[in-house]
Amino acid sequence: MDSVYKILGIIFLPLFLAVSLQAQDQNNITIKIEPENVSLQVGEEVQLNGKAYAADGTVLSDSLLYFSRARQSLAVTREGQLKAMQPGSYSVIAIYMDANNNRIMDSFPVDIVYPPLKSISLLNVPDKMYTNTHLEVETKVTDEADLTRENVELTFSVNNDKARVGSFGLLEAMEPGNTTLTVSVDDIRTTREIEILSNPVASVEIQNSDTEIRTGDVIRVNAKALDNRSMELNDVPVTYSFTSRPHDNLGNAAPAQIAEDGRFVANEPGFYTLIAKSGNETARQTIRVEPRNVERRLELVGHGAVLDVHTSDLWVWEGVDGRDYAITGTWGANGAAYFWDVTDPSNMTPIDTVVVDARTVNDVKISEDGTLAVITREGASDRRNGIVILDVRNPRNVEVISEYDENLTGGVHNVFLYEDHVYAVNNGRRYDIINIEDPANPYTVSRFELDTPGHSIHDVWVEDGIAYSSNWQDGIVVTDVGSNRNANTPEGHEFGVGSPENPVKLGQYAYPNGWNHAAFPFKSESTGDFYVIGGDEAFPNGLPTRTNPVKPAGWIHFVKFDGWENPDEVARYQVPEAGTHNMWVKGDTLYVAYYNAGLRIVDISGELMGNLYDQGREIARFEPNHPDALIPNTPFSWGPQPYKGHIFVSDWNSGLWAFKLVEEEEL
Repeated sequence: MDSVYKILGIIFLPLFLAVSLQAQDQNNITIKIEPENVSLQVGEEVQLNGKAYAADGTVLSDSLLYFSRARQSLAVTREGQLKAMQPGSYSVIAIYMDANNNRIMDSFPVDIVYPPLKSISLLNVPDKMYTNTHLEVETKVTDEADLTRENVELTFSVNNDKARVGSFGLLEAMEPGNTTLTVSVDDIRTTREIEILSNPVASVEIQNSDTEIRTGDVIRVNAKALDNRSMELNDVPVTYSFTSRPHDNLGNAAPAQIAEDGRFVANEPGFYTLIAKSGNETARQTIRVEPRNVERRLELVGHGAVLDVHTSDLWVWEGVDGRDYAITGTWGANGAAYFWDVTDPSNMTPIDTVVVDARTVNDVKISEDGTLAVITREGASDRRNGIVILDVRNPRNVEVISEYDENLTGGVHNVFLYEDHVYAVNNGRRYDIINIEDPANPYTVSRFELDTPGHSIHDVWVEDGIAYSSNWQDGIVVTDVGSNRNANTPEGHEFGVGSPENPVKLGQYAYPNGWNHAAFPFKSESTGDFYVIGGDEAFPNGLPTRTNPVKPAGWIHFVKFDGWENPDEVARYQVPEAGTHNMWVKGDTLYVAYYNAGLRIVDISGELMGNLYDQGREIARFEPNHPDALIPNTPFSWGPQPYKGHIFVSDWNSGLWAFKLVEEEEL
């Protein structure tokens, strides 16, 4: 095919990076939009009209592209149609593409004004409380647009001395009798009558039997409130706290975390006194926390250097000939995908190159039987983009089978290859499901797209017939595309409700920062709990360049699913001053390509709670550096894959790396 050709060996062509208005070297090109100052009510719409101007005032283009990172709050079409969804201050970014496909951008403010407040609801205030107990009053404030308003300054009060309430909503029951709680803001208020009863608690007992644990281990204090007959009182609240001291004399703190339900986890070694209180009665238990001691030496085995272009994703597989191979993509370059023989990871050898009509081959995947590859295309000269299907039965002589761009012209950023179907992320809006049983004649069988305002998608991962897509502000979305009874899923899952021809949404979890970029499902080997990891991606200071190697942001979210309808974010793994990219779980070990923080290997055994980074769960790390890298001496790890006792990592600046965790007996 004219737009696809193959070159033996590795050829590195000059890099053409997308550049922003601040970094581009087209002098004095400006972008202006009308209206200039946009202020909208919720539900209102407006059409932006923008133009790009040369330094002499000549109009270069009146056809710009538009987008906003606040997709759920401000819906923006590529053509500049705005719809106000959530109150707040946001930015719309206008993009002009010059003749060389360089990207020139500027941002413009949009204000969505807050509607008047309408009501206050009390979410957790009971009709009855016992003396000497307390609760944090939870509220929901709604405005005239039926939107929930956060961070509203409320006033709390009670009408007598039977109770007292603090300015932040801590309600304490003091004496038997009746009291009225009032919560107000401006001229809106709500009240609740509360009967306060004498507290029947005579003693508290802690049931926990784990008195020697490691950092990161989760235990349950499991305290019971008892009456004067030693009978358990189920309707009397128990509150938890702790004190701590380090187990050395170095002056370090011994921080930990305890939840309302009595789950406790320590980040640092030391002695901790767990405290359970109900009414005037208190129980205490001291435990000792030892270091987790999971660190191992990570050995650098080999490096397949790619120093002239950015490397994107990777996939490692066993070929039909029994040898081991890898494929890596390229970003912002000439549309190349590189093939490697990695049978000996200490001597990874480039063996073939496929070049397609694209600037970026962002994602690469290999079929389960090791015979087919699918690579993505973005930035094609004819703007058709789509995917390319390759015959990789002989990775030293890769053959193009077909291109497919039907309704994929907006660009395919990520794909997944599963059971003769390609799940292709299409134009950042949906994923198309493409049948490749005959790889020379692919065809689309269905597609999955959310219907939320301003929705978008970045990635999709398919396992056991269930697709886990990453949808930025809409979060992790779980869809049945042909699940089977061997699937690692939450208990009670009904299998086979969807198919590739009929994808059926099962569940969803969105977290507040809206940075959901990747998702990876796993069932804990040690506990049987089912999790989906949500990985962030954010570049608050723009993409890194040779002269400005900025740091990304974001972390790993652990979302526990007891059922598809009940997700609960229980833990995180957050490296300070760094940002995540792709990850992989094998057994009870997490492998993360943490961009500027390099490869991180993390122990995720046992129940998870708190920030795993603080708990001594990090097994090993490596920050790939190379003095001749595209951005010299700057780690920017893109994707990891554990494979046959090694860990392979692609790095955006320096290519393909191979590592091995060294066992104790090997030291």
